[in-house]
Amino acid sequence: MSEPNLYIDGKWVPAGDGGTRDIINPADGSVVAVVDEATPADAVAAVSAARAAFDAGEWSATPVAQRSALLLRIADLLDRDRDQIARIETLDTGKTLRESYIDIDDVISVFRYYAYLVAVESDRLVDVGNPAVISRVVREPIGVCVLIAPWNYPLLQIAWKIAPALAAGCTMVAKPSEVTPLSTIALVRLAEEAGVPAGVLNLVQGSGAVLGAALTDTPDVDLISFTGGAATGAAIARSAVGHVTRVALELGGKNPHIVFADADWETSVDQVLTGVFMHSGQVCSSGTRLIVEESIADDFVAELAARAGKIRFGDGLDPDSETGPLVSAAHRDKIEAYVALGLSEGATLVAGGSRPADPRLSNGSFFPPTIFDRCDRSMRIVREETFGPILTVERFGTEAEAIELGNDTEFGLAAGVRTSDAARGERVARALRHGTVWLNDFGYYTPAAEWGGFKKSGNGRELGPSGLAEYQEIKHIWSNTSPTAAGWFTGG
Repeated sequence: MSEPNLYIDGKWVPAGDGGTRDIINPADGSVVAVVDEATPADAVAAVSAARAAFDAGEWSATPVAQRSALLLRIADLLDRDRDQIARIETLDTGKTLRESYIDIDDVISVFRYYAYLVAVESDRLVDVGNPAVISRVVREPIGVCVLIAPWNYPLLQIAWKIAPALAAGCTMVAKPSEVTPLSTIALVRLAEEAGVPAGVLNLVQGSGAVLGAALTDTPDVDLISFTGGAATGAAIARSAVGHVTRVALELGGKNPHIVFADADWETSVDQVLTGVFMHSGQVCSSGTRLIVEESIADDFVAELAARAGKIRFGDGLDPDSETGPLVSAAHRDKIEAYVALGLSEGATLVAGGSRPADPRLSNGSFFPPTIFDRCDRSMRIVREETFGPILTVERFGTEAEAIELGNDTEFGLAAGVRTSDAARGERVARALRHGTVWLNDFGYYTPAAEWGGFKKSGNGRELGPSGLAEYQEIKHIWSNTSPTAAGWFTGG
């Protein structure tokens, strides 16, 4: 990118020390773009700009109808530039172009949803039993927000934060992953075109290790919303606690996909494969733990292995590709280490497990769909979030055992249940300690329903009304229209 691409106080500026970073296409190792790499001083400047803009009160005092209209303009501009941004997202992340289009359409829906929701939100009147008193509960913007997004769904995840923050009247600093910043830069340019005031939306990109303290360990920030790894999330929470800064964390999962013997065979095979291998398994809600009823397990796993071997992986811009590369060579090394670990732990490799032999893929970070059978809860590949195209298989005999296995994880983001018995499906769905449970489906969401996890999958919620409430403070206003003396102290 030839133009500066840090956005601070309404201006596009280069990094303070002139630092840059090459953005790599994981499909072939080529340099897609060169972007500015922010310094801690740049991050401090961005937070200061957001603080000054909020304290000035212009955006928070902007009528809700105008804030809603801005979100709708951003949605329309995303729709206008849909093809261009989808291509950027594929070049940056490696995901297929089809997936990138789905992401952009979902982002458009999120902006439109929050434009609607904030427009219909109203004060809540409380009856205190006195006709002279008007008691109202009102929502006000929480203030300055730091929004940190991961590399796997860069545009989608940052939009889940920016849209409700803007709707609520907050000001913010957005920090995409340094690995995949391009679509966020494009989004901020569209927000500027839509008319977002200076200082309201700021953008810095760079390593969390470098910028983290400047963004999170400061009294000038009122909320930190982070999506990413559990260790980083815990570090952010520790950093924020000294300032009593509100923190919302979405920290990934190790998600069970439970298949009972009476489930529809064809859709179950199809959705187990889709649930774990879409975007090469680089999805926080990926169904990486197959928990299948013993009576069908051998045949089910054999069918999965056969189909996994036929999945076409390649450059995300190739329309024949069904899944793309891993995000980087370093991440592929991590996945290979987990494969070696699984073998050492005694799991049975039934599909994948080694780099593709196709020379056309040799420059990219490709790794095939991989399945381990005969796994158990003692194995690290069952307990740890591998974040790649690895499916582990566990078996159960009873409904109670399926529930026990599904809940036996330190995470609690998402789960799937497959059965033709509606009553059993409801029982199991209610018993699972996960933030989203799909019953005879997997992987879908709607902007109108909350997203988030139990246990070490984080706290707080994105999307839905709760996703807006994360960016709001609650205030109670008690107004007495006919005040009288209390008469408590009589002076005698």
